[in-house]
Amino acid sequence: MPAGGKPTVRSRRLGAALRKHRLTAGLDQSHAADALVSSVAKISRMESGKVTSRPLDVRLLLDLYQVRDQEERGRLESLARESNRRGWWLDYKGVGENYAAYIELESDATHIATWQLGIIPGLLQTSAFAAEMHNANPTVVPAANRDEFIKVRQARQKRIEDGSVRFTAIMWEPAVVAPMGTREVHREQLRHLIRVARLPNVTLQILPLNSGNAARVAGPFTSMSFGSDPALEAVSFEGFTNVVVVESSEELTGYAYALETLRSAAWAPDASLEFVRQVLRELPCEEGKEEEE
Repeated sequence: MPAGGKPTVRSRRLGAALRKHRLTAGLDQSHAADALVSSVAKISRMESGKVTSRPLDVRLLLDLYQVRDQEERGRLESLARESNRRGWWLDYKGVGENYAAYIELESDATHIATWQLGIIPGLLQTSAFAAEMHNANPTVVPAANRDEFIKVRQARQKRIEDGSVRFTAIMWEPAVVAPMGTREVHREQLRHLIRVARLPNVTLQILPLNSGNAARVAGPFTSMSFGSDPALEAVSFEGFTNVVVVESSEELTGYAYALETLRSAAWAPDASLEFVRQVLRELPCEEGKEEEE
């Protein structure tokens, strides 16, 4: 059974995928039970994520459901192998159950896209900027836990740095030009944006200030995909102390439209990168120093 006796994010996603493939094949749970020489009750628990599915069982079921896509088969077998894998985030005491579930979902994503109105996306924040964000509202995260939360965010950023996820960030212009605590924090953050935007797996786009209609298409959100196809499979919203994840197809359609609208209205990546460079150039340097990109 998944750790704690509850479905994990991975076991739940695996179960939902197995159910989808079974229904596509026009079979009921009794057919699946016969293939595994098991019970309908076990198939039901597998599809709800309440029990860990073995890779061999997954393979047999995908054969039964005539799933030929090797990438999809490999993805689901990987979910079975890793459904109870202990995540690095569990080493941090301040990471609650809700946040841990979100990080697990994020760690499996192959494509991540985020839209932000007035702040730098969390996965692109420097530690100094993240500290300024916490200092702006000290009631959200106790001062004693602030450094730990920043370390967790830095650990989450490693997948972008190592190229294991495709990352798209779309920001409204104020997110880049608005003061970010001290001048040096602002400069450091812009330099970091320029550096990360040059990575081959990263796309950075800035929505100009005068594109207000596009900016109102949706509030801040982050979308995720889990296969080679970047089609949205989950959308998240960050609150003060938790993260809400939406996976219903009806709502995802609206966010897919919003994301496409924002991409079309924003400056192209090259123009966006040049805009960030220009903002950086116009920020006064400390006395005796010259700007380096």
